[in-house]
Amino acid sequence: MNPQFELFDIDNPCIGVCQSNKKGYCFGCLRSRPERQMWLSMSTEERREVLRLITGRKQRIEQMRQRKGQQLGFDFEEEFEVSELF
Repeated sequence: MNPQFELFDIDNPCIGVCQSNKKGYCFGCLRSRPERQMWLSMSTEERREVLRLITGRKQRIEQMRQRKGQQLGFDFEEEFEVSELF
């Protein structure tokens, strides 16, 4: 398979929150410490993989929020500790 020519760099997913949970995942961009530290030296494929992982993490967080809301009848959109999800 021929490698695809990339016209644009993949943007850094950082949103400037830069606070981590106990396991080292950022609350803002959902990347792990190594993913954040190595971003600039990663290949395009590695960056795509990190973005794929971030998407999965977002989905798991949303599923957890929905389950918690159904169980307790609360709206967790305001504040929610997601540290145990990673």
